[in-house]
Amino acid sequence: MKVIGRWMPMLGLAACLVASGCKEPTKPPPPAEPAAPAPATPTAPATPAAQTADAGAGTATDAGVAPAAEATPPPSSPTPGAQTAQPEDSKNREWTAGRVDIQRSSQKPVTLREVREGRNEGFDRVVFQFDGDQVPGYHLEYIDKPIIKCGSGDPTDVAGQAWLQVRMVPAQAHEGGNVTVAQRERKPKLPLIEEMKVTCDFEGEVIWVLGVKHPNKYRVMELHEPTRLVVDVQH
Repeated sequence: MKVIGRWMPMLGLAACLVASGCKEPTKPPPPAEPAAPAPATPTAPATPAAQTADAGAGTATDAGVAPAAEATPPPSSPTPGAQTAQPEDSKNREWTAGRVDIQRSSQKPVTLREVREGRNEGFDRVVFQFDGDQVPGYHLEYIDKPIIKCGSGDPTDVAGQAWLQVRMVPAQAHEGGNVTVAQRERKPKLPLIEEMKVTCDFEGEVIWVLGVKHPNKYRVMELHEPTRLVVDVQH
């Protein structure tokens, strides 16, 4: 009986294993540790649409705003020391058949040194050359006969069918009792100008009259180095 009693627990355990009803409970796995949160990536602020891109920026913003247009570079400045062509210092360069009047009464009289005439393409040209740096004042217009000499008041004849008077003040065509332009009456062989004559050289006033075939339009220009007054009369 003692033997049977000693084996009884073992028989009961075997029977329990056979019946599969006495399994040892399985311990549940320990819970997984929570993963550490990933550091948040900072998001760049969207660039305003009206903001100009900085120099070197080449990408658009994450918001989809197109990069601002690159600024147009300013025009390059002229190279220091570069020489630019100087325009003619001209007055009343438009062609006219009316009156031209430029007054310079405050300056000292300048001396007329030379008078030249010549033919050009489309016009006859007369050049009055002076001493000094400034052309005197001048008054030009077509006049009627009689043509009067300023000193004596006597009439004088000038060939042509129209007469363009060129009056220059303050100016003189003499110096120390001698004339500075010897040939004071001319009949040039030009298409339009038939005769040129001095009608006044008195008290700071010099007048030349150009006798022309027709009262065509003319223009006046001031040139420098040397100082000249240029009168062109259209053919």
